[in-house]
Amino acid sequence: MSQHISSDPDPITPPAEHSRLAQFPVTFFAIVMGLVGLALTLHAGAPAAPWLAQASSLVLLIAIAVFLVIAGIYVAKALRYPAMVAEEWHHPVKIAFFPTITVSLLLVATAIFPYDETLATWIWLAGVAGQGVLTIAVVTGWISHRSFQVGHLTPAWFIPAVGNVIVPILGARIGYIETSWLFFSGGIIFWIVLLTLVMNRLIFHDPMAARLFPTMVILIAPPAVAFLAYVSMTGTVDGFARILLNAGYIFAILVVAQVSKLTKLPFALSWWALSFPLAALSIASFRFSQLDGSRGHQTLGVLILIFLVLMVAGLVLRTGQAIARGEVCRPE
Repeated sequence: MSQHISSDPDPITPPAEHSRLAQFPVTFFAIVMGLVGLALTLHAGAPAAPWLAQASSLVLLIAIAVFLVIAGIYVAKALRYPAMVAEEWHHPVKIAFFPTITVSLLLVATAIFPYDETLATWIWLAGVAGQGVLTIAVVTGWISHRSFQVGHLTPAWFIPAVGNVIVPILGARIGYIETSWLFFSGGIIFWIVLLTLVMNRLIFHDPMAARLFPTMVILIAPPAVAFLAYVSMTGTVDGFARILLNAGYIFAILVVAQVSKLTKLPFALSWWALSFPLAALSIASFRFSQLDGSRGHQTLGVLILIFLVLMVAGLVLRTGQAIARGEVCRPE
């Protein structure tokens, strides 16, 4: 008696395109950036309200736990479905999110430095090595790939540049001065180039897709983070530092003008792009206040921090709802 061999797919092991693990996106690391950014902002605001230091420690512990979970899941994806990771790498938008992995490491290192300088230094070194490799790899992917369209360009392309200028914030404090200037220089150069391209795309071409529109807030991050890096390396607030900080405020005003559009958009993981840039701007305001004695900048830092706390709370709630409803980790 001959056996009939079914051609139906294995009902137990789903194909990669239907697997939640295979569809787990690299953009999840933006959540870590937002949470660590909040922890750093709470720590920066502690001089104005000492109890914020305890809140910062709690948020940092949560952020580290989230990072370990997300990293573990993504490593499992890379081992089980390497082709899906390669597909993300070759995606014209998602490729820019790969440096969020090393940016998260650099931020974690900066946040834990007050608690454990040795551990922070080792994490920072790992983050710097990864950031350097990913920056070169991403930029090489951009300039060697010939199928990119103007519509693929979004402010998310700033992420590699932001990662570079994060390096000096802690690097200068632990003695890696020349390394800090190297990464700062690269980040500033790529920021200026990409800013020109992004503004051209926003002005002269079709509007961005709705799910990517929240990445507009990333415009705030490069100048705000660059200000923190610059004053970390120089220790002073000069004219160039003021240009960087005020550029962050200008971009923030431009983003505020887009609030009516943002409130009408459906939730996506890209909404987490709202968190870290605001954290950077709040920290920059606090830092300027410390160096220059400006009470106005301290007040501004507090106001941005309050808004950031409310925003992150909303993002956590909405992300949990999206995961429960199966709105994430599915084919796009």
